[in-house]
Amino acid sequence: MIASELISEIVPAVHKDDKASEALNWMDVFRVSHLPIVDNHEYMGLISETDIFDMNNPEIPVLNHTLSIPRPFIYENQHIYEAAELVAKYKLTLIPVLSVDEKYLGVITLTDLAQEFSHLMSSDSPGGILVLELNAHDYSLSEIAQIIEGNDAKTLSLYVRTTNLSETVEITLKINRTDLSAVIQTFERYNYKIKAIHSTSKELDSLIKDRLDSFLKYISI
Repeated sequence: MIASELISEIVPAVHKDDKASEALNWMDVFRVSHLPIVDNHEYMGLISETDIFDMNNPEIPVLNHTLSIPRPFIYENQHIYEAAELVAKYKLTLIPVLSVDEKYLGVITLTDLAQEFSHLMSSDSPGGILVLELNAHDYSLSEIAQIIEGNDAKTLSLYVRTTNLSETVEITLKINRTDLSAVIQTFERYNYKIKAIHSTSKELDSLIKDRLDSFLKYISI
């Protein structure tokens, strides 16, 4: 999915001459901590509630504030993974979207982004979750897929997590079966380390939320 498909039709921008107090009111209404500043269709920057509180003068225009975030945005034809990267990097509650000729189009909110990644992770599809841990150089997507499909199952989503402090990777698999015993036996036969197994609805909901939060925090394109 590209950015233009996820633009919010609700959250407004503030005009460069609007008072900071008006921006704070809109932030409170829409439960965000940032708002884009525009002049007609020109995107001027992103103001945060922290910027306003630091200035401690809510009656002056928003553009007179020192903006702590260096004008983040995403183009309409970029993938939402790139939106998630900026949201995580700057800890944003929304990301402005511009046309290819740099006209302001709207924003993607963190809530909408999280919901879309939840769909990408097949959180609403029945099945079970396996978490594998292996050395990074041993990771083979084709072999993992072959093991799963060899047991008449399908991979609904796959999430790979790495850290700079370890040479291992953690592979989280959503599989279209709640009974994972045959798949687990095959993975063990191939000497894969099974770190966790989740097969109940409650466990799946909890793990998917955890993985989504982790994704938004640590994503690196």
